[in-house]
Amino acid sequence: MCDMKSSTLTVRLDPSLERQVARLAKRTGRSRSEVVRDALRRQLALAQFADLRRRIMPLAEARGYLTDEDVFRDVS
Repeated sequence: MCDMKSSTLTVRLDPSLERQVARLAKRTGRSRSEVVRDALRRQLALAQFADLRRRIMPLAEARGYLTDEDVFRDVS
């Protein structure tokens, strides 16, 4: 990220969450900002996946894919 411009965002954390972030940062040798950026990236990826799944489910169901097992059966 050294060549990319970044912006600053202030986020208020309750004391418990702040302690958890600080402990993880110390344990992993990363900064608190890195820990929070990683958590945010993961949460955004999960939200994107959930949105995609919500939008694609009607199409999948129309083709007989009702469960994850149905998909795995055909791609395995």
